[in-house]
Amino acid sequence: MKSFRSSLFAAVGAAAVLLSACGSETSGTALPAADATASSTAEESAPTSSSAAKSSAAKPTAADAPVASGDVAAPGSEFEVGQRAVVNFKYGTSKTGVIAITVDSIEAGDPADLAKYGDKAAGITPFYIRATVENVGGTDLAYSSLRLRGIKADGKTSSVIITGETDNCQTVNAGKDFTTAGAKFQTCVLQAGNAAEKITGAKYDAAEEYTKSPVVWKG
Repeated sequence: MKSFRSSLFAAVGAAAVLLSACGSETSGTALPAADATASSTAEESAPTSSSAAKSSAAKPTAADAPVASGDVAAPGSEFEVGQRAVVNFKYGTSKTGVIAITVDSIEAGDPADLAKYGDKAAGITPFYIRATVENVGGTDLAYSSLRLRGIKADGKTSSVIITGETDNCQTVNAGKDFTTAGAKFQTCVLQAGNAAEKITGAKYDAAEEYTKSPVVWKG
């Protein structure tokens, strides 16, 4: 069985609970909310332990040619789950390009899937955001990963911040061939909510212009 590290933050009043699972060992530590947010940001920016997927590098066609700036979704654009959105993309400090994201589905998982997080995951439901990512601009985006956040019907994120993966939601990174227009990979982003929260949409803000006005998919 592969070993991987996951973390979960459940907001409780002014504090947050950090829960980490590494292999079969589980531990929990209470942290101030500000520290929890900083830790979450650091973990989200790091690639997960899943091996990179094999990218399908299709031969470029007219539809795969680099898009004009007018075809890229403007900050704050809204789409329905299942729709394809062309967006600017930045990964790390050197990789930039244009990609297309299709949020294929958002589904609630079984709370038992979070067993490795221990007792502090009680009352928390996992949600699986499944997406297809396509290299539209044809730049070298090999080994990059997609970052999405789940949102509720009111457009806000849930009170639970989680990183990692489950057996039913495997995070996949771009492969070494994700360097040409038309190359694609599929991935799953793990999110979670408490008993009163249901994640029905997703937002993307992994480029400077989307930081304050993310691109959104609604279910």
